[in-house]
Parts: sequence; C-alpha cells; structure tokens
Amino acid sequence: MTDVTTPTSPPPPAVSIVVPVKNEEGNIGPLVAEIGAALEGRFPFEVIVVNDGSRDRTEAELERLLGQYPWLRVLKHVVSCGQSSAVRSGVIAARAPVIATLDGDGQNNPAYLPDLLAPILAGTPHLGLVAGQRVERQASEFKKLQSRIANDVRRMVLKDGARDSGCGLKAFRRDPFLTLPHFDGLHRFLPALFRREGYDVAFIDVVDRERKRGKSNYGMMDRLVVGLMDLAGMWWLIRRRRHIPTVSEVKRHDD
Repeated sequence: MTDVTTPTSPPPPAVSIVVPVKNEEGNIGPLVAEIGAALEGRFPFEVIVVNDGSRDRTEAELERLLGQYPWLRVLKHVVSCGQSSAVRSGVIAARAPVIATLDGDGQNNPAYLPDLLAPILAGTPHLGLVAGQRVERQASEFKKLQSRIANDVRRMVLKDGARDSGCGLKAFRRDPFLTLPHFDGLHRFLPALFRREGYDVAFIDVVDRERKRGKSNYGMMDRLVVGLMDLAGMWWLIRRRRHIPTVSEVKRHDD
C-alpha cells in the first residue's frame, strides 16, 4: 500500500512587515534579505512591499525577489499616492494581526524589528503601538534641524510623548490601525492617534543608518507645509474625542 502524504499548508503569519517603497532600486533587495535574516526562525511572518508608483527599476527588482523569498508579497500603486497610503494598502492586505513597518531606503535597520514586536506579541495589556525613535541620525544638519523643530512643535501641541514620530520603524495591532482616520501624513501621527483611541504607546531608541543609494522621495514641502496643516487637523481631532467608550453586551435572561 502506497503511503500518500498530504502536503501541509504553511502556518498563517503572526506578523506582517509592511515596507513602502518609491524608486528604491538597489536598496530594496538588500533590505528584504535583512528582514528575512532578522525574523526567520522566530515566528511565521510575511513581508509586504508596496511599490508606490516607482519609475526606476524597483518593479523589476521586486519581481526577481518574489522568486527568491516565499514569504514575500508585492503590491503596486500605478501612480504614487504617498507614503501613508502605501502603508495603509499594505496593512489592508496583511494576513497577520500584528504589523511592523519600516522605510524602504535601508536607513531603518531591520535588526530592531524583534524588539519592537516583542511587547505586542507578548500580549501586553492596552499596548497598541511600539515606535522607534532615531538616535545618531544620518542626515544633513539642515534636515535634522527641520525634524527637531517639527518634532518639538508636534509634541507641544499634541502632547503625544514622542521625541521623534518620523521614524519608519513601528509595530502595532492591525485592527485598531484600520479604524484610525486616514489622511496623507498619517504615519507621522500614529502615537497621538493610538493614544486618542485609548491605547498605550511605547518607544524604543534605534540607531539610524546612512542611505547607500538614491535620494529621499518624499520631499521637504510634504514634511513642512502639509505637515503644519496635518498638525492643525490632528489638534482638532484630539479635542473632539471626549471619552473612550467602554462597551459590554447585556446578556439575555432565559425564561
């Protein structure tokens, strides 16, 4: 009698890693390999790279990587919709209840992903978000000055406790993220938005790395002018949230 072994399906992922990219030819390949090295053997995971309207050879590089890594998935925006929209597309497509994000330029080190994910995977009560905060940032003095001013103003207005909300390294629960109001620039206000919904937020220091290839694809005007409008909108949203409802269902009494 022939022994027929039924192939088993791989376990569903415990974590989905979402990586937004735009024109990151030469950066995304090494980054995907680093993510795999940081997570393989720890827990089931998937990596979702969202190609946000790239016009270089990023798409061709991602197609090659799909044949190399079984845990890799690739989504595509036909035209660029912005970093926040790319992150949201990845989270919507994710199959895991826990999400981690990092930028696609290689400046966020995937070695920090296990530390970011550990408190949420451990089921820490009321914890919704763990956010990286950059130290030893690799950027021009002008760009660092921009970020310092923007972070100081944001922290003063929103009182979100974040020293640096622009770091792409974050881990959070998928379901509450998808209930947050969506707007361009959302990714910079996640600490304030999670706290607005009654969740705790934790922070971990991470060391920034130099960009090896290419240049930043989300420009200064997006960070400054649009960021100020977003800050005003966030201030309004927080003031409009008066109470976090505690909901319980009344049980029916059997006659």
